[in-house]
Amino acid sequence: MNYEVIDSHCHLDFPKFNKDRPETIERARKSGVIEMINSGIDYKTNSNSLELAKKYEFMHATLGLSPQMVPDADDAKIKQILSQIERNIDKAIGVGEAGLDFYYCTSDAGRKRQEDVFRQVIEIADRYNKTLIIHGRDGEDLALEMTKDLDRVIFHCYGGSLETMKNIVDAGHYISVPTLVCFSEHHKSIAKNLPLDNMLIETDSPYLSPRKGRNEPAFVLDSVPVIAHLKEMEEAEIAMATMQNTRRAFEL
Repeated sequence: MNYEVIDSHCHLDFPKFNKDRPETIERARKSGVIEMINSGIDYKTNSNSLELAKKYEFMHATLGLSPQMVPDADDAKIKQILSQIERNIDKAIGVGEAGLDFYYCTSDAGRKRQEDVFRQVIEIADRYNKTLIIHGRDGEDLALEMTKDLDRVIFHCYGGSLETMKNIVDAGHYISVPTLVCFSEHHKSIAKNLPLDNMLIETDSPYLSPRKGRNEPAFVLDSVPVIAHLKEMEEAEIAMATMQNTRRAFEL
């Protein structure tokens, strides 16, 4: 196994990596992960992502505002994060993760607030012509509808229906397959049916590990043979295509 890949979405700044962050990054690089995209979700993690991108030339930052924090955050906090994103937009390769999480948020008021905030994030991505990374759990259809005027959109860690997936692909957007594909039947059917031209791969580490315990960027390679098998293609072909797609999606 000697091909190169990009982990298109990880959270290396999270506390789970505090004990061995440099070693984790080194492991990923040694195993063939040539670039990593670290995704911010709030003020602190956006700052951390920028720091990582400054420290490592192969690391890129995206600046986000997770829908999971929106229902509990007051307007001042939301405004603070939005202006942080805008202030640092030239240091980021994308805006996100941001979007809708109707899995955790079931109240109408909370969902409405997520929508309002997401609309403001979309405006920033649009204004500065940046790739938007969507967290759309149980809100994929609405997220797609809301972003129909954007050129470059990635549905990160996609777990929605095959029907919505087809609509996302028809809109010319990208879908990121997480390491969940190693053990989730639903994600296997997504990977099997997703055109290779629209596919990125990610770990979302420290979450969704294909092995026991914490996920890390090196494990993104675990998903390559699985996807290759599902699509009846060569592993190197999957690696090469997803790497090129990631570069295209983020204009790297």
